Amino acid sequence: MSPVWTDLVSESRIDIESNLNEGFVKALPPAGQVFYWPEWIERTAADELFRVLCDQVDWQSRSIRMFGRVLKQPRLIGFQGDDGVCYRYSGGDYIAQPWHPDLLALRSRLKRFVSSQLDRVEKKPQHTAQFNSVLINRYRDGRDSMGWHADDEKALGRNPLIASISLGAERRFVLRALADKQRYEMLPKHGSLILMAGDLQHHWQHELPKTQKKIQERINLTFRTVTE
Repeated sequence: MSPVWTDLVSESRIDIESNLNEGFVKALPPAGQVFYWPEWIERTAADELFRVLCDQVDWQSRSIRMFGRVLKQPRLIGFQGDDGVCYRYSGGDYIAQPWHPDLLALRSRLKRFVSSQLDRVEKKPQHTAQFNSVLINRYRDGRDSMGWHADDEKALGRNPLIASISLGAERRFVLRALADKQRYEMLPKHGSLILMAGDLQHHWQHELPKTQKKIQERINLTFRTVTE
């Protein structure tokens, strides 16, 4: 499946253009899909976007409630989106800060691209690529991580469409089935795009595990549509 790029005029000062490397889709039962495009953002533009986000996002160290305890999350976090968007998970409220111009331009391009891809693979439209917010996670080294979870909050809708862009160091991205613990592992490249669709969030979890390897920083942009 080859991506389709049309009318991709960047509205930011970073020229975020794709090359034409093929992506693929992996079906994960019962009716989930994982789409992957390894170099969705050209490397020079991905390098510049990584640098800009490191310098200009309002990075926060946030706490999370787990097993009756309040713990510091092992990563830095930013949350941006449309006016009034509030995302709640694990007992915390994330009130969207205004879009950074480069992320707003990236969101516009992502909406067009994802819509064109879904038009090709869905006989009857099941998703709309609105993406009114982006959760930005910064993994400073191998000790920073994201534990097992699913993006299945009610506010994300019945079968949420999740778009994940990776910048920086390559880190393992692992999915596991809730039913039989089957696993599927990826190593997303710098500038890559992962799209999770269908009923994936109801039947699979995903994580970014810790590593003891010496590893550079990684930023992950997770675009979602918060409906409540």
